[in-house]
Amino acid sequence: MPEPLVSVVIPARNEAPNVAPLLAEIGAALAGVPHEVIFVDDGSTDGTAAALREAAGTHAALRWLRHRESCGQSAAIVSGVKAARAPWIATLDGDGQNDPADIPRLLDRARREGESVLVAGHRVNRRDTATKRVTSRIANRVRARLLRDATPDTGCGLKVFSRAMFLGFPHFDHMHRYLPALALRAGGRVVSEPVNHRPRTRGASNYGTLDRLLVSFLDLVGVAWLQRRGRRPEVEEQ
Repeated sequence: MPEPLVSVVIPARNEAPNVAPLLAEIGAALAGVPHEVIFVDDGSTDGTAAALREAAGTHAALRWLRHRESCGQSAAIVSGVKAARAPWIATLDGDGQNDPADIPRLLDRARREGESVLVAGHRVNRRDTATKRVTSRIANRVRARLLRDATPDTGCGLKVFSRAMFLGFPHFDHMHRYLPALALRAGGRVVSEPVNHRPRTRGASNYGTLDRLLVSFLDLVGVAWLQRRGRRPEVEEQ
């Protein structure tokens, strides 16, 4: 396998029926682009591990990691990025709602803009339940006012950024919701690109919605504190 240009990192918990379809779509979307796909099985209790083991025999670009216990979506992304071999990272939710066909366009934008940019997907036409849409709308408004992260849809799982920039971020539970704010804190820039969004057709949601509201508020306060405490020295080589 050639050295990959992009590593597609997919956090997955109990997503066995989505493994094969996602791999097929990613392979089609990135045909001709050196890439690897890193599935991170976040302590699944269904057949996700078996589905990945079977897929590994036919998909040369596939690598997969497993958390012995579920540690959350952010921890899965961190594990995947640390294991990645490519300079560019594309994150993708494991539920099949993000469209892999959007990855090349976001990757091209990131490469044009440079390593200090984070390209965030913007789900213009959400295909979620009414509860998810309402809670997401409220969270986006509150987050945007408090963090000023210049992102209309920070909850979209499809993002492209440099591995080096991500590894410089502070890593904490639920950090995946605040990647734009963390990029700005690190001196980077954030741009958004409209992306396709699809209804879930296989499996069930494994990371809650209403149960996240309180912890999301606490996370917001923490990230706002990080932003205000961050210092970026101007370094001169002597």
